[in-house]
Amino acid sequence: MNRIFRALLLVFVLAAALAFYHFILHPAAALTPVSPVRTLSSRVVLVPLDSRPPCRQHVVDLGRIAGLDVVTPPAECMDYYSQPGDTKAMQDWLMAAVQPGDAVILSIDQLLYGGLLAAREKQAPEDLQDALVHYLRALRAAHPGVPIYAFSILPRLTPQDTIDGYDERRALIAYSRLVGRKAAGLAMDEDELARLRAKISDQSLATYEGHFRENAALNEKLVALTKDGTLTRLVLGQDDGEPYGIPNIEKATIQQTMAELGLTEQQCFLTHGADEIAQTLLAAYACERAGYHPRVAIAATDPKAKTRVMPYMAVDCETVAEEKIRLLGGTVADAPKDADLTLFLSANDSDEGSMDTRQAAADFLTACVASPDKTGTPVALVDLSKHFDAAEPLLPLLLGRDFPVTRLAAYAGWNTTSNAIGTALSAAAICEAAAAQPLDADEARAVAAESARFLQNRVLEDYFYLKADIDSINHALKKAGYRNTSDLDLEHNHRWATAMLQKKLQLQTILYKHSKSLRAPFPVPQTGEELAIYDLRTDTSFPWPRTFEIYLETEPYFALTK
Repeated sequence: MNRIFRALLLVFVLAAALAFYHFILHPAAALTPVSPVRTLSSRVVLVPLDSRPPCRQHVVDLGRIAGLDVVTPPAECMDYYSQPGDTKAMQDWLMAAVQPGDAVILSIDQLLYGGLLAAREKQAPEDLQDALVHYLRALRAAHPGVPIYAFSILPRLTPQDTIDGYDERRALIAYSRLVGRKAAGLAMDEDELARLRAKISDQSLATYEGHFRENAALNEKLVALTKDGTLTRLVLGQDDGEPYGIPNIEKATIQQTMAELGLTEQQCFLTHGADEIAQTLLAAYACERAGYHPRVAIAATDPKAKTRVMPYMAVDCETVAEEKIRLLGGTVADAPKDADLTLFLSANDSDEGSMDTRQAAADFLTACVASPDKTGTPVALVDLSKHFDAAEPLLPLLLGRDFPVTRLAAYAGWNTTSNAIGTALSAAAICEAAAAQPLDADEARAVAAESARFLQNRVLEDYFYLKADIDSINHALKKAGYRNTSDLDLEHNHRWATAMLQKKLQLQTILYKHSKSLRAPFPVPQTGEELAIYDLRTDTSFPWPRTFEIYLETEPYFALTK
C-alpha cells in the first residue's frame, strides 16, 4: 500500500510541476477547444484475423479517418487467445450483417479455424475446406454487388505446439531451412540434412509437412474462387517468415498457380506479414473509393536501413515497403519531390553501429517538417528496433529535440517490419485520400483529429509501452511468481496486472502530454487552420493473457490555434 501511495504521490508531484512550468511560467496561447466528429457515410464489414487490437481495433480506428463505419463481429463469435472462435456463428453473423453498399474484408483463418493461433494448430481436411468454399459462393450469391476482400495466412516455419519436444522442434526448424535452401537451388549440406532427419520422428514430420500440404490445397481453392469472381481480391500473407524454409516452397507453388491463371495483383497478392493485412486492405479500399493512388518515396539516411533484414522477416525493409505500396494501389516514386507521401525507414541495429545514423535521420525529418516545401510530401515514420529496446528507435532522439511529432503523417514501430510498414502506410494513405476529397470545415478537422489520435496511439504503444515499459512489467510479473509472461492468469489477477500497466503508461502519458513534441500545432489542409492537442488521456488493459500487446485507446483534447 505504501508503494502505491508513493507512486501516486510521485505522479501528482510531477503533474503539478509540469503544469506550473507550462501554464504559469510559460502560458500557452489562447486556444479554442473543438470536438470534431467524423461522419461515417459507408460501412465495411470486417471478420478480423483474431481478437487482438492490431487485427480489429486498428481497422475500426482507421475507418473513422476514412469516414467508414467498420462493423465487427460480436465478442461471443470471436477467439480469445488459445480458445478458437465459433466458426459457424461467425459465418451466420457475416451472412446476416452484410447490406447493399457495404464492402467485406474477411479473414479465411477466422472463418475456417477460429483465428490465427487456431489456424497454426487445427486441421482443416478436404470436407471442411469444401464447406467453406460452398459458404463463400453462397455469400457471393446473396450479396452479388458487394466487394469481398479475403486474406489467408501461410503457415509459419515454427512447428505446431502439438510437436512439443524441444530437441525435435529445433531439428524440425533447421531441417525446414535446409529443405528450403535445397528447393531454391542453393548449396546445402546433405549429411547435415540426414542427421537432422534422424532426430525427427516420422509422426512429427508427417504432422509438420501435412500442415503445409493442407494449406496449399486450401489456397488453390481460394485462388480459383478469385479467378471466377467469387472473391473480389485475395491476399496471402507470410507470417513470421524467413529467407528459406518449407513455407517458401508453398509460396512459390501458389505464385506459379497465379501466373498460370493470369491473375493480376489486383486480384491476388502475396505479401509478407499477417496482422496488418486487414488495415492495408481497408486503405486500398479507401484509396480506390477516393480515386487516390499514392506515389510513395522510400527514404532512409542510414544506407543499410533499406536492405536490412529485421527479425521475423524473410526479406529486407525496402522489399516489404514496395509490397505494401503496391498492395494499397500505389506506386514507388523515385524521389520525395515526385511523391505524394514519403515513407521514412529507421531500422536500427546497435550491433551493426547504426545508432550513429540517427542524428542524420533526425536532421532530415526536422528539415521536412520545418520546411515541407523541401520534400513537398507528408512523412510517415517507420521506427524499427533490432533488439526491441528503448535505446534503438529514433523517437527518443526526436523527443529530445522537441520534434513536432504531431506533424508526422503517421508513426509505427511495432515489433515486425511488415506490421509497422503496413500500419504506417495505411494510416498515411487513408488520411491523404480523405484530405483529397471536398470536405466542409467540420469534416476536415475531424479527419485531422482522427489521424492525430491514431498516431498518438501508435506512439504510446509502439514506443512507450513495447520499447520502454514492457521489460519492467515482465520483471514485476516474474517477481510475483510468473515464469511465462505469455501465460498470465488474468482470471484471478486482472485488476492487479491492469493497474500496474495503467500506472506505467499514465506516468509516461503525463510526461509526454506536456512536451513540445505533442503540443506542436498541426495543419488542417483544407481550411488553413491549425489544431493542437492540449490534453491527452489513455485507457489501457491486456486484451489477452500475455504482455506482448495491449488494448490502448487515447482521448486527445483538441483546440484551434489559428
